[in-house]
Amino acid sequence: MKLKPVRSEDDIKIDDADARVRHKNRLPRSVKDAAGKEGDRIAELQRLLYADRRYALLIVLQGRDASGKDGTIRKVFSAVNPQGCVVSSFGIPTELERRHDFLWRIHMQAPPRGMIGIFNRSHYEDILVPRVHGEISKSELRDRYRQINDFERQLVENGTVVLKFMLHVSRDEQRARLQERLLDQTKNWKFRVGDLDDRAHWDEFSKAYHGILKNTSTERAPWYIVPADDKDVRDLLVARTIADTLDDLDLRYPTVDPAVKALTIE
Repeated sequence: MKLKPVRSEDDIKIDDADARVRHKNRLPRSVKDAAGKEGDRIAELQRLLYADRRYALLIVLQGRDASGKDGTIRKVFSAVNPQGCVVSSFGIPTELERRHDFLWRIHMQAPPRGMIGIFNRSHYEDILVPRVHGEISKSELRDRYRQINDFERQLVENGTVVLKFMLHVSRDEQRARLQERLLDQTKNWKFRVGDLDDRAHWDEFSKAYHGILKNTSTERAPWYIVPADDKDVRDLLVARTIADTLDDLDLRYPTVDPAVKALTIE
């Protein structure tokens, strides 16, 4: 079973039922083991990516609160060499960041060739939050869609492979996970009062995500909707998509300098 990119509005299925895999018979007997094997594939291909230096890989993770962005990073990239992977998170813009265009702080965190960059939340927050809270006009919204597409096209044209994952969690599953955060002292530090405010705007966030998926999933920088109610399934589908994408790049180790090959260590 593999994720399919969003190619048209018909592919945008983000109701509660879509947060779960419909055909579990298509999944491996042990989903967790399969996800681990895909993680090992990523680790091997990451070494090639680092040595090859022709490409960078940018992973964008978006999703509602408690959709599993942190968990996805921890599980999918557990075998990756930390020297070849950088995670960036984007919270509320600082005063300096507000004085620049909204993509200024994002571009500075784009990964260099040879590296994997992971955005835990991203430039799409500058569409989601302003739209839901009525802080942006329709014309400004259209401009931001266009500017994001131009930005991502620039990255791709300069050797960055862009994969975007929306981790789609149902309302009931989010409630259970938020409740767990409140009760578990190892997790309640992650809870913030604003999480409940965002939950109260569930339908508005759904519309905002629909607009993002419709307007910014492109051939070069596609969106993938990940059913994220089952954490192991989520990890498997994300890891497999990343590993397959890296595999398709035909990565290779650089040619060794003949002078180096002729050396003898006494």
